[in-house]
Amino acid sequence: MSRMAQIVVLARYEDEVMEPLTRDDEARTWHGRFEQIPGWFVGGWHIEFYRSYQRAGVLKDLESLPWNNPECVQVLLHDEDDDCFGLWMFHDGVLTEVPLADTRRIHDARSAPSDHPDPGVLWRTDQDRKLPTHSPERAQDPRLSW
Repeated sequence: MSRMAQIVVLARYEDEVMEPLTRDDEARTWHGRFEQIPGWFVGGWHIEFYRSYQRAGVLKDLESLPWNNPECVQVLLHDEDDDCFGLWMFHDGVLTEVPLADTRRIHDARSAPSDHPDPGVLWRTDQDRKLPTHSPERAQDPRLSW
């Protein structure tokens, strides 16, 4: 199933730390490699995925890197149905989504079951539109889609 997504990693002066993820590696659970954003002296990398199964495990691999300053790492995630990028940062050693003003991640447990977990959709709440029904946490897929 097509499900485009982009990830941008911002981490100052962490070129050596990110280097393993800039090479292809068939042993990874996700497909592709990060490309350095040219001209950014503090460090920025990006990757795009075309299918949801191609990205499973990428956050775990980012978490496992030996960051010099994990408190400065910012990960921006955008799934094709999101209104905007979501922001993820380290909290207690785990990349965690940081709530953004005027946004809400909506999970709809009524969607068709899938082999690949659904990340939900990041909606802007300051728009003049009705938000879809949000499923209670117990009904949401607990697996991390990234």
